Amino acid sequence: MKPSDSLTSPNNDPSVDEAPILHVDLDAFFASVEIIDDPKLRGRAVAVGGAGERGVIASASYEARRYGVRSGMASVLAKRQCPGLIILPGRFDRYEEYSRQFHAIVAQGMPVYEPLGLDELFADLRSLRRLNVRPLQAAALLRSRVKDELKIECGIGLGPNKLFAKLASKQSKPRVVEGRLMEGPGVFWADEQVQHQWLEELPVRALWGVGPQTSKKLEKLGLSYIRQLREVDEATLALHLGPALAHTLAGYAVGRDDRPVLDSRKAKSIGHEETFARSLAGYAELGEIAKKQAGVVGRALRASGQVCRTISIVMRFDDMTSISRSQTLSFGLDDDDAIDEIACALAEAVDWKASVRLFGIHASSLAKRSDNELQLSFEIEDIQQDARRAAQERSRSLQSSREGLRDAIDDVRQRFGRSALGTGLDLADGGLDVSAQRGRHAFGPDQKGTNA
Repeated sequence: MKPSDSLTSPNNDPSVDEAPILHVDLDAFFASVEIIDDPKLRGRAVAVGGAGERGVIASASYEARRYGVRSGMASVLAKRQCPGLIILPGRFDRYEEYSRQFHAIVAQGMPVYEPLGLDELFADLRSLRRLNVRPLQAAALLRSRVKDELKIECGIGLGPNKLFAKLASKQSKPRVVEGRLMEGPGVFWADEQVQHQWLEELPVRALWGVGPQTSKKLEKLGLSYIRQLREVDEATLALHLGPALAHTLAGYAVGRDDRPVLDSRKAKSIGHEETFARSLAGYAELGEIAKKQAGVVGRALRASGQVCRTISIVMRFDDMTSISRSQTLSFGLDDDDAIDEIACALAEAVDWKASVRLFGIHASSLAKRSDNELQLSFEIEDIQQDARRAAQERSRSLQSSREGLRDAIDDVRQRFGRSALGTGLDLADGGLDVSAQRGRHAFGPDQKGTNA
């Protein structure tokens, strides 16, 4: 049995108890914003990402998708499939601006919601039960407001849990069939009949959390469809996938998803990653790059009024293996150089088995800046290396001694623009270029070798 080409849902409006969870996903978000800002791009194949040899597509317009271009695809392959493809670098300040407006629209009608990045979120409609809100009507109104106020289309799914709501939102969107763009319904409710059909017909890769590598592992076990997962004991799955993922997938296979909508709208981490046009051969080449990334993370922390107590680095090598290292402190950081000290100490301790194609710094264990206290003494959980202890001591000193300078620089940038004041590392052709925080959107370098 093959998955159906189309699935439909009854027209009658479910109750909040039947469809309590809503998932909304903005269509081709990054590309849509670029087209709004430059109407000449409308109707053309547009993508956002890195245009260089190591670039990756992050978002593609539906015109580009007609040629098979999709997010996560190597830019080289995307241009081969669509020779006229226009690849633009990401402008995250602009996307964040639209995202804030998107969240504000949702908040006005749905008080309990959980963002999943800039362009999608879950909402729990049960808090609206006393207002006699009907899910399909609420979804249609939200979709109309997003389109009218942001000029961006979106797809909305409704279901009994997060699993089916997200599958439903995908079903609500336009799709390309044999090179032709087919319009979606815009709003889709996964009723019991549809739920059963999906669990019988959809492939395992349609499930939340099943990426390419997990999908390959499952296919090696002869598990290509969701229905086949029900035939395998959870303990057997755990041997190949680990106990946590095995338990999750076993639940999904019978339509069970107990994850609540977490009404937590504060970022759990702040980070910045880059893919390089030329891989780094060793630690000595990392210095300026790490310092610049630490500056991006520090500025993002201060802009949010937060400090972090954990600094993590991530490195991806040319053999496509990745590692991460982290250090948790007893004091909070938001100083660029203090963050750099910890990140460099972590990177220096790594055994570089191959050249590095991606590097990133992430800050987590976030707290309000006003609550930060620099204790006079502290314990280091990981004192494996004296260098790491020394880095923490220097980091503490920088954090405590430069608060006035940090605030003065941030004030100038807030008044006159991000690139009004910078360091030598920020110099580029035509003046200062102070990088914006991108999180885990490392699209790779553009054709000039600049990271997009």
